[in-house]
Amino acid sequence: MTDLRGKTALVTGSVQGIGLAIAEALAAAGARIAVHGLADAAQAETACAGLLEKGAPEARFFAGDLRDPDQIGAMMQEVAHWGGADILVNNAGIQHTAWLSDMPGTTWEAILAINLSAAFYTMQAAMPAMAERGYGRVINIASVHGLVASKQKAPYVAAKHGLIGLSKVAALEYASRGNRAKGAVTVNCICPGWTDTAILEPQIEARMAALGTDRDTAMADMMKEKQPSLRASDPTEIGALAVWLCSPVAHNLTGTAIPVDGGWTAQ
Repeated sequence: MTDLRGKTALVTGSVQGIGLAIAEALAAAGARIAVHGLADAAQAETACAGLLEKGAPEARFFAGDLRDPDQIGAMMQEVAHWGGADILVNNAGIQHTAWLSDMPGTTWEAILAINLSAAFYTMQAAMPAMAERGYGRVINIASVHGLVASKQKAPYVAAKHGLIGLSKVAALEYASRGNRAKGAVTVNCICPGWTDTAILEPQIEARMAALGTDRDTAMADMMKEKQPSLRASDPTEIGALAVWLCSPVAHNLTGTAIPVDGGWTAQ
C-alpha cells in the first residue's frame, strides 16, 4: 500500500462523488486532507469527520468559489499556511447540456472557469513548492470527454480537452524536478467514463421505469452506446488509482491521460 503519512492533499469538490472517494482513499493512506466543495458548515464538518474515520490525521475544510481567481488565491494561501499541498487533485466540475446554438454564454464562461481555469490557478500556486520539496502530485480529473466529444456538451468537452493539454505542459515543465528517491513531481489526468455517483440516479431510475427492469440491466442499457464493458466504475476505483499515482514508484508516469471507461475511448 502507498504510505502518504506526512503528506497533505487538497482535493477540490471533495464533499461528494468522485472527489470524496479520492479524499477517502488518500486519507486511508495516511494523508492530511484539505477538503473543498459546495457545502454548508454542517456538510463540511460531516465530510471532515468522515475522513478522520478513514484514517486522515487531520482534515480541514477550505472554502473558495472556483469561478473567482481571487478566492482561489486566498484558498491556496490558506492551504500553504496549513503546510502546503504535496498532492493536488483538481476534481471540482460542473456540467450543462445544450446544443451549441442554444448554449448560454454565461454557462460557457462558468464551465470553463471551474473545469479548466481553476486548475490553472491551483497548479500555479501549488507546484513551485512541490518542486522545492522534490515531491509533488497533481491529479486532474478530466473525463472521457477530454479525449472524445459528445453532442450538446461544447463547454464541458472544450474544458476537459484543455485540462489535458494544460496537464501535459505542466508535466513537461516539472518533469526533471526531484528524483526517484523523493518521488519527483508528476502531473497526470484521470479520465472517467460512466461512474456510479449520485448524479446518475435520476437517469437510472428513469431507465428502470421505462424498461421495467432491475438497476444493473438499466445501467447496461444506458451504457451500451458508449461504454463497451456495460459496467459503470465505482468512485472508489478512481480513488485507488489516484493513490497509486501518488506512490514514489509512479515517479516516471507523467503527462498522461488515463481512461477508466470500459473501452469507450478504444472504439
